[in-house]
Amino acid sequence: MSDIHPSAVIEDGARLGAGCRVGPFCVVGSQVVLGDRVELKSHVVISGNTEIGEDTVIFPFSVIGEIPQDLKFRGEDSRLVIGARNRIREHVTMNAGTEGGGGVTRVGDDGLFMAGCHIAHDARIGDRVIVVNSAAVAGHCVLEDDVIVGGLSGIHQWVRIGRGAIIGAVTMVTNDVIPYGLVQAPRGELHGLNLVGLKRRGVDRAEIAALRAAFRSLAGDEGTFHDRVRKLGEETDSLHVRELVDFVMGDTDRSFLTPGR
Repeated sequence: MSDIHPSAVIEDGARLGAGCRVGPFCVVGSQVVLGDRVELKSHVVISGNTEIGEDTVIFPFSVIGEIPQDLKFRGEDSRLVIGARNRIREHVTMNAGTEGGGGVTRVGDDGLFMAGCHIAHDARIGDRVIVVNSAAVAGHCVLEDDVIVGGLSGIHQWVRIGRGAIIGAVTMVTNDVIPYGLVQAPRGELHGLNLVGLKRRGVDRAEIAALRAAFRSLAGDEGTFHDRVRKLGEETDSLHVRELVDFVMGDTDRSFLTPGR
């Protein structure tokens, strides 16, 4: 059984799981699927081909699953898939995908999307991601698990942000960010590692030391940035450094933020 306020509009075809709660003046479109115990507080609009995982809570005036803000969009079939146990705060917008980006925007589990933030078309957002107030993630971006994006920041389209990285407030990020990187300053500079985040997740001291040594080597002046990364890959036995190497050597349309010397 679901608890639906009399003023809510649930269009024919929408599917609601057990124990859903739909508050006053919400609108749920005909292609929407809500998992068990999803809660829409009030004045929430869920539209398009949108799937929302169990135990997710969406706060007032959020608009989830609307068409992308992309002038190339011509009404093709596209989707938004949101995982379980997310907290989506007031005035958040998340858009469906586009044909050019694979047709799907994906959001993982256990995320916190704070007031006024935006997740654009074809983005891929991992688990336990935090996007702080009024930050904007542009189309086709990839945010891996445990990323934090500070308030009023902007992530340029096609940018990848590696696992465990943190972006400071009021920061423009136009290039890929290595896993566990710490980025801040108005034009997005790689200032170090997210050591606080690593420690909070219980990463072993030896692994943290290996990452710090890797970061220092990346700031060297021998060869190109990719040359230094390849050398790290040949020398390291650290799982976290190997993850960093694999991320940098993966496919991307952007260059990287690199450590200052």
